[in-house]
Amino acid sequence: MSVQGNDPLISASAAKRVRRRELSARRRAVSPAQRATDAHALVAAVDILDLADRVICGYVPCGAEPGSLDFVNALASASSQLLLPVVTGASPLDWCAYTGPDSLEPEKFGLLEPSGERLGPEAISRADVILVPALAVDRRGVRLGRGGGHYDRSLPYARPDVRLIAVVRDEEIVEALPAEDHDIRVSWVLTPSGLHHVE
Repeated sequence: MSVQGNDPLISASAAKRVRRRELSARRRAVSPAQRATDAHALVAAVDILDLADRVICGYVPCGAEPGSLDFVNALASASSQLLLPVVTGASPLDWCAYTGPDSLEPEKFGLLEPSGERLGPEAISRADVILVPALAVDRRGVRLGRGGGHYDRSLPYARPDVRLIAVVRDEEIVEALPAEDHDIRVSWVLTPSGLHHVE
């Protein structure tokens, strides 16, 4: 059986790979000084998220992702509880409560993950707000991740009314990204300049 090159699913998948390489290269080219400026601005932007008395799911930025451990600590201070992901192969993400920097341990792919009690993939359903990493987000709320599929498998466990926020640099809000039917769109994007509504 031959695969047709104009198959929309194959085209979207191939287009994602191309955009992922392009966006990753651009992000790696950002200067250390600019990364530090962006990270500081994201810490300040936590105040506009209105996280008081809310459970949130976040993550620890790694590599060239915007943010810092100070950002994680600000999220924890602003909310009633911060849950962080634990990668478990090709399964949905597991989750642990964040209890401070000393609770983080280095894992594969340069990730820092919490070492506490694992709460299971369903723990994401506790969250009022979920912050998700992305390489870019478009004006329709389509998010392009790094390609592991962990959030695609995890977000279906979230509540329908959850506030889903992608975190990117300002330049990473783009006009259009390739999308597939299974992609879960975000409604909000947090950047160093503030909180933006998309969709």
